[in-house]
Amino acid sequence: MRIPVFVSAPSPDNLSPSQEASADIIHKMLVRYKLEWRALGRSDYPTDLPLKEVLRMIKHCSGGIILGFEQFKAHSGEFRSGSRKAKSATDVSFPTPWNQLEAGILFSAGLPIMIFKEPGIDGGVFGIGNSEVFIHKMPNSQTSNQALDDLDSIFQKWFARVNTHYYAD
Repeated sequence: MRIPVFVSAPSPDNLSPSQEASADIIHKMLVRYKLEWRALGRSDYPTDLPLKEVLRMIKHCSGGIILGFEQFKAHSGEFRSGSRKAKSATDVSFPTPWNQLEAGILFSAGLPIMIFKEPGIDGGVFGIGNSEVFIHKMPNSQTSNQALDDLDSIFQKWFARVNTHYYAD
């Protein structure tokens, strides 16, 4: 039996080929540790409102992974528009807003969380120091074997916490 883990990520048809390759690296690590990837649009399909389904799914999971893939890019814009703190910005990337919602639910459920992000993704759960969770660089097809070994060590520590949660009385 595999331990269920909630994965916050866009559905495969919303990922570029390189992003799908990154998701596959994470998926293979889950399989190696006998964990089950649970996500709306991948393993589960909603029969109710999507947010209700996410809440229901997370109740039955023992950990979570947030995959911060770029889903929208603004070539120019302004943060805090109209305020005294307005700031121009160029080439800003945003993940799916579901990452923020699902991370908050996982955090409030007290589950062990791992967070990965692509370069350029920032803010909210992806902001350094916004939670006690360390933000990891998204692995990709160019990631060295040494970096993948390092990631495996981090995964082992996270898995130990997931395993403890799953088998807790």
